[in-house]
Amino acid sequence: ANGRKDNNECGRLLSNSLIINIITGLFLYSLIHFGTLAVIDHIGQSPEVIFHAKPYLGYLSFSIVPLMIFQTFKQFAEGLGFTLQAMLISIFGNIINIVIGIILVRGMFGFEAMGVKGVGISTLIDRTLMATVMAMYVLRSKNFKIFLKEFKIYAIDKMRSIQIVRIGAPVAMQYIFEISAFSGAAIIIGTIGTAPQAAHQIAINLAAFTYMIASGVASSATIKTGNYLGQRSFTDLRRSAIASYHVVIAFMALTAVLFVLANTILPYIYTKDLEVIAIAAQLLIIAGFFQLFDGTQVIGLGVLRGIGDVNVPTIITFLSYWVIGIPLGYILGFHFDLGVKGIWYGLTFGLLTASILLFFRFQFKTRSLISNISN
Repeated sequence: ANGRKDNNECGRLLSNSLIINIITGLFLYSLIHFGTLAVIDHIGQSPEVIFHAKPYLGYLSFSIVPLMIFQTFKQFAEGLGFTLQAMLISIFGNIINIVIGIILVRGMFGFEAMGVKGVGISTLIDRTLMATVMAMYVLRSKNFKIFLKEFKIYAIDKMRSIQIVRIGAPVAMQYIFEISAFSGAAIIIGTIGTAPQAAHQIAINLAAFTYMIASGVASSATIKTGNYLGQRSFTDLRRSAIASYHVVIAFMALTAVLFVLANTILPYIYTKDLEVIAIAAQLLIIAGFFQLFDGTQVIGLGVLRGIGDVNVPTIITFLSYWVIGIPLGYILGFHFDLGVKGIWYGLTFGLLTASILLFFRFQFKTRSLISNISN
């Protein structure tokens, strides 16, 4: 709509997207709160892991609706070109999450030590704050006034909602395949022991921070490619996408060096348990490569999403995580006795596969666009 300069349609799309995302959030809340908590006793986890996981998952389920509201307003802002503000709110939100998490996990400033439960509480607080700030920014900033004339909280249009779902459902499946794969990996690691699971969580949290930067660049790439597509400037579209690849590869390469060089130092941010620190230090070396491939695959998804290519990337995501990543990780972890490192090797190879296939898909689609307009 923005590429076509249809400002009123932007507001209508926001109205419908907000309602659809809230409904989706309530469904996911029910799935986690009543589904996962009901089956966790029957998936081979130790009593200690179950004891800590239940309150964490409970708070995490409550945070899903605020997350969906945040994503609605964030992607609306990014779609109109205000990517810096959205990325800054995301970065500060993650910093707040880490700080509150450390305070609650360790029991600082008068709070009792809550362990993993503290991570769940900090996530709920963080996502609620981020949703509130993002919504207030979009609804009150003069930058969006011209786009919100047709925005009505309770307005929903059948055909427009179908259009949103048609594009959004494959994108949602991409997220579901990714999130479920990492959740599945965490469950598998939980059967190994509490120390490997804690180390896994530390490494994932650190990798997630760098992923947020890559995700912000990917969102910007989605907007740029979408706008160039609307303008039929396919050569500029391709150049912009390649520039996004270069930015993310450079940033992730730098953070990979940091993870490798400071692998024995960074875990101390979260814990003083020497066994957990030793395992986390090994995982951070793998994470250096892991997050490099994670960054390139999220850019691939972003640029393809910008040109409306969502179905094939969804298939690639499923194959990479569930046909390659998780099975390979399980084989390496248990049949080759590599433990938690084997599972991380599997996830890393899955991300590598996704990044390569998505890049080939990007090459094919953009060259086809340029070739068609030339003819």
